[in-house]
Amino acid sequence: MSSPVVMWFRQDLRLANHAALNAAASTGDVICLYILDDETPSPWKIGGAGRWWLHRSLEKLSTSVKLVLRQGRADAVLADVVRETGAGAVFFTRDYAPWSSALELKVKDVCEKAGASCHRFGGYLLHEPEAIRNGAGEPYRVYTAFSRACFALGEPRLPATVNPTIWQGEVKSDSLQDWGLLPQAPNWASTFEPQWQPGAAGAHAGLKRFIAQGLADYAEGRDRPDKPGTSRLSPHLHWGEITPAQCWVAVRSAMAAAGGRLDGSGEKFLKEILWREFSYGLMHHWPNLPHAPFRHEFADFPWDDNSGDLEKWKRGETGYPIVDAGMRELWATGTMHNRVRMVAASFLTKHLLISWKEGARWFWDTLVDADIASNSAGWQWVAGCGADAAPYFRIFNPILQGARFDPAGDYVRRWVPELKGISPEFIHHPWDSPVKADYPAPMVDHGFARTRALDALHRIKVAGA
Repeated sequence: MSSPVVMWFRQDLRLANHAALNAAASTGDVICLYILDDETPSPWKIGGAGRWWLHRSLEKLSTSVKLVLRQGRADAVLADVVRETGAGAVFFTRDYAPWSSALELKVKDVCEKAGASCHRFGGYLLHEPEAIRNGAGEPYRVYTAFSRACFALGEPRLPATVNPTIWQGEVKSDSLQDWGLLPQAPNWASTFEPQWQPGAAGAHAGLKRFIAQGLADYAEGRDRPDKPGTSRLSPHLHWGEITPAQCWVAVRSAMAAAGGRLDGSGEKFLKEILWREFSYGLMHHWPNLPHAPFRHEFADFPWDDNSGDLEKWKRGETGYPIVDAGMRELWATGTMHNRVRMVAASFLTKHLLISWKEGARWFWDTLVDADIASNSAGWQWVAGCGADAAPYFRIFNPILQGARFDPAGDYVRRWVPELKGISPEFIHHPWDSPVKADYPAPMVDHGFARTRALDALHRIKVAGA
């Protein structure tokens, strides 16, 4: 039997349009390996909601290909698998987390010492972070200029799909059930299962549905939590069940077929894909992004370590309906509408003066699309300490945001049933309603909170930065 090759799956849980898998398949019989490595990324190991998604996605992938499962530090596991099977090469898709560069160097070292060559491929992003630089050769710090540079590079190309021949030798594998990825407390499965279809088939079905039903109104509909106006593709993109290039090509095709009718919304969607790229570029060039403020002056910001207020925010008991609806949606479904994410994040960091790091940790554990780059960059942007955060003084008014983007209160009533009897006139400030509800009073007055936050910002001299 000839030497097999190892395809190390990471956040690329698909078989189609997969450059690393294609290369492996053209080299030899393939061992498809997934490693659950909680040690290397600690404290950023996969959160609870993400582990649920991973379980379901691996289930789906294993119905199409023989999947070997191992748990442990990735470099050590790969060295073991190479020695056990006599594999002559290891193939994998590049990752961009702060710990991944060092890990990939270790993988290369141990595999070569074990007698296997090591091959890394792109595919998780449209462009490698090193490829997008300004005229001075520096990485971009502002999204608008970054997106223009990306559009100027032209359209992405999709790799062909090659069906691998699976190695038939013996190799030990863990049981997916033994990993215990499905949460027991809380048991999210009952509310997650109806919401999502993890796996590549679910990703492509979601993309097709979005193009048919949501793309035309995306430019405006994406801001309305009371309407199904978003693509809901972010967890599929995070886990690599579909690639940004596949989404880009499909949307461009729909735009061409519509003869210009989808151009505005289509371009808006493509720009959202580029926000993801921008976040990864930031994290690649500033790997402390998940841990430290991008704007250094924020290191002295007087954050309030109030665990009681943090818990009320987590539970959706702030007294501001749009914030509470978002936090309860997150807990029940593993996601939160993007507009509401910004409002909820602003409330935590600007109204309560609780650090963006606390919010990022909570989202990391509760979002099925928890993504180290987007999560870190997004929280820092809202807090005002991130890149492209010139309006650091922006403080979302949760009352006005609710009235503008959930005007009839349908989103609030879905997730805050205590307010079902409140009319649209008062739904976003129910304390003024003549009809009373069993709902908490606001934790803090908006006017007071805004003044306090602005005073804190001025004390660290952000205004002169």
